[in-house]
Amino acid sequence: MKVVTAEEMRRIDTLAIEKISIPGVVLMENAGRGVVSVMEEELGELNGLSVAIVAGKGNNGGDGFVIARFLTNKGCTVDVYLLGRKSEVKGDAKANLDLALEAGIDVIEVRGAASLGKLLEGLGRADVAVDAVFGTGFKGAARGIARKAIELINHFQGLVFAVDVPSGLDSTSGQVEGLCVVADVTATMCLPKRGLLLYPGRIYAGDVYVVDIGVPASVIEGERVPLELLDDEFVRTVLPLRAPFAHKGGFGHLLVVAGSPGMTGAAALASMAALRSGCGLVTLAAPRSLNDIMETKLTEVMTFPVPEGDSQTFGPKSVEPIVTFLKDADALALGPGLSMCSDTEEFLLGLLPQVRCPTVIDADGLNILSRDRSLLRKVSAPLVLTPHPGEASRLTGGRASEIDIDRVEYTARLSKKLRSTVVLKGAPTVVAGADGSLGLNSTGNSGMATGGAGDVLTGMIGGLLAQGVEGFAAAAASVYLHGLAGDLGADEKTEYCLVAGDIMEYIPRAFKECLGEFVE
Repeated sequence: MKVVTAEEMRRIDTLAIEKISIPGVVLMENAGRGVVSVMEEELGELNGLSVAIVAGKGNNGGDGFVIARFLTNKGCTVDVYLLGRKSEVKGDAKANLDLALEAGIDVIEVRGAASLGKLLEGLGRADVAVDAVFGTGFKGAARGIARKAIELINHFQGLVFAVDVPSGLDSTSGQVEGLCVVADVTATMCLPKRGLLLYPGRIYAGDVYVVDIGVPASVIEGERVPLELLDDEFVRTVLPLRAPFAHKGGFGHLLVVAGSPGMTGAAALASMAALRSGCGLVTLAAPRSLNDIMETKLTEVMTFPVPEGDSQTFGPKSVEPIVTFLKDADALALGPGLSMCSDTEEFLLGLLPQVRCPTVIDADGLNILSRDRSLLRKVSAPLVLTPHPGEASRLTGGRASEIDIDRVEYTARLSKKLRSTVVLKGAPTVVAGADGSLGLNSTGNSGMATGGAGDVLTGMIGGLLAQGVEGFAAAAASVYLHGLAGDLGADEKTEYCLVAGDIMEYIPRAFKECLGEFVE
């Protein structure tokens, strides 16, 4: 499913109305009907409920007038509080205001302190509040009567349903400059908006439902929206088929280059996660003095002891054996627990220009690259880079604090600049391909903010790369499955108690759920 900016949604609406000749009033009718369907799904029987609808003067308010009619027909007691004069409502919204008035629905103008008191009274006797003040075009901070109405809605004790976006939220960036409605449920029209999935907007939106308002798929496809919401359907389209007559060599061979004294766990987690992701063969290359430890830790993973530097880490002597091994490998995972000593830096500078297979680089691999960003221009292998904001800022020389202001566009720019697939880890994780492909993750939780979680993701990406999945698809599918495994683990162990090993252990259940085979 595509995720749109406010401008992309505006163009889609315009195309539907002007090119496909779908009347705007029809789209508004479908929107209002859809919101009521969401309310039924959340609340069950609506008959007998008291509902206060707070409406603006624009099209979002027009949706509110439609909602009022449908709720009245279902036996609800409905009061609409219009923030302004009835005479100020225009276009399709005016048509639906007139219909609401003809249906006998009470529409109360809220323009000053006295009428705000009526809104307060109405919210006091309502079971449900509907926020239909501002739509996707809103920017800046709510002011005047709208700000006061939002404040009253946020003091309301019942359920709050937001129409399209919570009022006060920038629907593209997810940022909030002033007051914003804190919704329990948001029913958004046609397609999810970026701001509902990015923080802090995700907090204000509550549970998000997407309402089909009748815009043809051809109109959406014509807009060529780049951002894809990563979900089960996406993952199913990119997972490689597994022939029943295949052998282990048919599912790829991944070389994991990882580990240093005190960081053997990172190497083990990445290696096992690759196997859990369907990779047929995984070999862990580790400094020779650590090999016995890794053989003890790992049963299913093969090990490859390599000559090491003075600090028991990878060094210049490690390069040639690994380059030779890679001739028979399908992909490389590089970085978890690698260390950042001078030997390791020299090793990486010597290795990367000779690598030809698809490669995922994480952790210390990225930190070393940030010391000499020109090295990336010497690499011909297809790369997947998996930075968190701190690592991303070091790679570009920018500020980590600026990244979360617009994670999607930042990741897109970074991918083009580095000519690589980039996974910007965080909440939510964004994936960008150098060809312009973009993915926004919908899974994951705070329990995954734990040491080793990134090593598991690196292994998963490497495992799919080794199976022949293209870089963006491998990264995006792994990000979604990794987050889903974390969600499944947190359901049982809580977000407080989740550790990286739990995420790895829930990878199989995540795959089963995506493939439609999961049974409680």
